[in-house]
Amino acid sequence: MPKPQKQQKPDQGNNRKKVDAYLKYSGMAFQMGIIILVGTYAGKKLDEYFQSDQPIFTVVLALLSIFAALYISLKDLFISKDK
Repeated sequence: MPKPQKQQKPDQGNNRKKVDAYLKYSGMAFQMGIIILVGTYAGKKLDEYFQSDQPIFTVVLALLSIFAALYISLKDLFISKDK
């Protein structure tokens, strides 16, 4: 005899969607932060290595990492992986 299936409450599915959305967007925020921090840190280390008077590498890599983080986040936001 098959086991009876549990019936979900109507709110349970809605809560699951909220939790999934929260996890998705908080993960995107951490991903953006890490990309920007790594780019800025690499630029700082390059400025130290080349002993430049002005932080050219830091500025350039920080800006590039901001654009990369935005590109990756927007790509993940608009392209659905569960087709």
